[in-house]
Amino acid sequence: MHLSILLGLLVLAVIILGVLKYRKITRRNRLFQAPLFPEQIAILERNVPLYTRLPKELSETLQGCINFFLDEKVFVGCDDLVITDEVRLVIAANACILVVNRDKKYFPGFETILVYPSTYVAKEVRYDGLVELHESSARAGESWYRGPIVLSLTDVMRGSNIQRDGHNVVLHEFAHKLDEENGIMDGLPILRDISDYKEWAEVLTHEYDEFLKRVQRGKNKIIDEYGAVSAPEFFAVATETFFEKSKKMKKALPELYQQLQTFYGLDPADW
Repeated sequence: MHLSILLGLLVLAVIILGVLKYRKITRRNRLFQAPLFPEQIAILERNVPLYTRLPKELSETLQGCINFFLDEKVFVGCDDLVITDEVRLVIAANACILVVNRDKKYFPGFETILVYPSTYVAKEVRYDGLVELHESSARAGESWYRGPIVLSLTDVMRGSNIQRDGHNVVLHEFAHKLDEENGIMDGLPILRDISDYKEWAEVLTHEYDEFLKRVQRGKNKIIDEYGAVSAPEFFAVATETFFEKSKKMKKALPELYQQLQTFYGLDPADW
């Protein structure tokens, strides 16, 4: 093929890619800037108390985040569950609160959200030495690494509507998605600044150790004991506590609260 033809094709390909990228960015910006419809806001006001607590400027930003989330993610109903606008909006709103004041206001790396009507049974494999054990466990939700999020709708609605018990499965599972953005789910998400990592490591290590001691002594009161399973689960349940029991956490665990406040760019105790 003649060199001039090859160069022409290359230029054409670059132009096409540029146009597609421009359209993608334009569409994303339009979604982020668009407000929700009144009927959508009414759903949030009925079912997402965290939304009603947000300062006005953050609630407006959240609406844009929700628009983009609903456009990007695919919701799949399991066990004959019908996915309604209410289901999609409640999940989207709770998830997007985590990123409403972060530079990256969305969740990359996965597309699908599987929703069961209620607690579902998952198969799991564990090992006892060389013996492989197959077990079943009832779950309210889970986040698959680089894969979908799975949620129980009953637990989604309960966690969303009851805002001060420290249990919100959507916050929990999407915190795992933030955790894995650096390529590994280890309880250390991508922080805002490289200078933040040293203090995060010191505070989170200390707080996790103290949390384990409180659990062992039966003296734990603020953070759900499920966090004792691992550092990633501690980060996820601490996130639930940060948003749902913010005043108690800020008073009892101020250093941990400060780290999460810096990470999320939010101070829910003041809402």
